[in-house]
Amino acid sequence: MSVSIKTAHEIDLMRESCRLLEIVHDELAKAIKPGISTKDIDLLGEKIIRSFGCVPNFLNYNGYPASICVSVNDEVVHGIPNKHRILREGDIVSLDAGLIYKGYHSDAARTHAVGEISPEAQQLIDVTKQSFFEGIKYAKAGNHLHDISGAIGAYAEKFGYGVVRDLVGHGIGTSLHEDPQIPNFAQKRRGVRLMPGMTLAIEPMINMGRPEVCWLDDDWTVVTEDESLSAHYENTVLITDGEPEILTLTK
Repeated sequence: MSVSIKTAHEIDLMRESCRLLEIVHDELAKAIKPGISTKDIDLLGEKIIRSFGCVPNFLNYNGYPASICVSVNDEVVHGIPNKHRILREGDIVSLDAGLIYKGYHSDAARTHAVGEISPEAQQLIDVTKQSFFEGIKYAKAGNHLHDISGAIGAYAEKFGYGVVRDLVGHGIGTSLHEDPQIPNFAQKRRGVRLMPGMTLAIEPMINMGRPEVCWLDDDWTVVTEDESLSAHYENTVLITDGEPEILTLTK
C-alpha cells in the first residue's frame, strides 16, 4: 500500500476543491425541507458544482447514475436520487457529494433533519458528527491511522449505536478513492504512520441499531439490516505538522 504525500501546490488545489464543495453543501442544506424530491437535491447539487467550472466526481463513478448521493432514514449511503422520492417531515437525509477541481477531488457528507425530527434521530446525527471530531483528535503526524478508527468507534458505541463495518473512509487526491482505507472502528493493527501531506476522507457511518447493512437490488443503495436510522458525516482532512486541517470545513 502506498499513501500519497501531497506537495504544497497539490494541497492548494485540494483546498480550493474542498472550499467549493463546502459551498455546495451549504446551499443544499438550505434546500432541505418537506416536499422536495431527492432528484431535486441532486439536480441542484450538480448545477452548483458545474457553475464553478467543476465536475461532480460521483456521476458515472463505477456506474453511479447521479451527482449527489441522497440517502434517507435507514439508507446508510449511496442512495440514488429519484423524482418520486419525496422528503417528509421527520425524515433524516444524508447528502454525500464531491467534485473535481483542476484534477483534484474533494469529498464530504452531512446528515440533515427534514423539518422537526425526533430527539432520538437528532442525537444520532449529533453523535455521528461528534464521532468524526473525536477521531481527528488523533489525526496528527506521528500517530497511526487506526488511532483515528478506534476513537470514532469507541465514542459512537458508548451510545449503544452500531458502527458500520462494511464501508470505510479512504485517502483522496487525484483519485476519489486512494489508499489507505480508514475503518470507523478499532483495529488489531495500528495502521500506517500519519505524515504531513496525507489527505484523508474520514467518514463515520453510524446506525441507531445494529451495525449490519445490506445492499438493495439497485446494487448501490446500502441500508441498515434492521431498518434502523443511519447517519453519515464526512470531511476531507489534511495531515499537517500540527493540528489537522479540515479542508471541507473552513468556517
